[in-house]
Amino acid sequence: MPQTILYVDDDFALARLATRHLGRAGYEVVHTADSVSAMAAIDKGGIDAVVLDHYLKSETGLDMLRQMKALEVTIPVIYVTGSSDATIAIDALKNGAADYVIKTVGDEFWPLMESAIAQGIATAELKRAKEKADQEIRRGKERAEVLLAEVNHRVANSLALVAALIRLQVSSSKNEDVKAALAETQARISAIAGMHRSLYTSDDVRQVEMDKYLGTLVAEVQGTVSDQQGPCIMLDADPMSLASDRAVSVGMIVTELLTNALKYAYPTGGEGEVRVQLRRQDDGQALLSVEDDGVGWKEGDVPKGTGLGSRIVKSMAATLGSAIHYVPKPSGTRAELLLQLDS
Repeated sequence: MPQTILYVDDDFALARLATRHLGRAGYEVVHTADSVSAMAAIDKGGIDAVVLDHYLKSETGLDMLRQMKALEVTIPVIYVTGSSDATIAIDALKNGAADYVIKTVGDEFWPLMESAIAQGIATAELKRAKEKADQEIRRGKERAEVLLAEVNHRVANSLALVAALIRLQVSSSKNEDVKAALAETQARISAIAGMHRSLYTSDDVRQVEMDKYLGTLVAEVQGTVSDQQGPCIMLDADPMSLASDRAVSVGMIVTELLTNALKYAYPTGGEGEVRVQLRRQDDGQALLSVEDDGVGWKEGDVPKGTGLGSRIVKSMAATLGSAIHYVPKPSGTRAELLLQLDS
């Protein structure tokens, strides 16, 4: 099917000549003499390109160009002017023309016109193809994000159910060591569930807002591990985000350090404070610290309990490309971890 060219010019003799030349090149030509008729032809549809003359009877082609631009008409326009004034061509290009051709009486005019039309149509087709591809990419991304959010939702709910079942097991167990081990397991599961919960409520399913995530995690650990008379946890975290896999490692580390502090830092039933801080540094890093004012523990001391928590902390820190350091202090324990923030 031949491509259709709308030829806008009030010179009827030149229009007939255009119909003949462009017809030989394989185009079908529709002629109008003013912008009103031209816009009506465009509204009717089926126009592949517009050849627009500058000087019309009661207006200039620039007026029609501005109208097309205002209406967001994307059909390529080849602007034709008999003037050697470069500002006219520049104004045409600024107002949306794809190209321009200087009107001459020589033999080179029609080949130049045909070349400009072919290039204008090809460029417009490439642009439409790119826009379509971009739309498909956006739709695919949106579908993937919705699916990922739903997966995180289901995983969080499933883990919450597992944590609830463990909580029932804790309440029914008679052995204090078993109850303690189950409670710690419940806290670890809750830390992972909290990360998935943060993802499905976030605008970006790839990133976890650490200040909000740690706030939820701290509240869960406080309620799960300590009683009402025990130490309280204070959180001070700068707003920042981490990728989900790194966030869950941080969550596990904080859970283990808090669990140890709440169990061992202060005498049973004694009051005290455990402080969690996440501070952004100037070098693209963040400093995570968990600190108490209790009996104190330093690197190299024999772990209390099974030592599983210490092994988990060490393993999670290694996945982050870092390590836990225990900072000496007059009383209590301070554990620090330096994190490289996502770029």
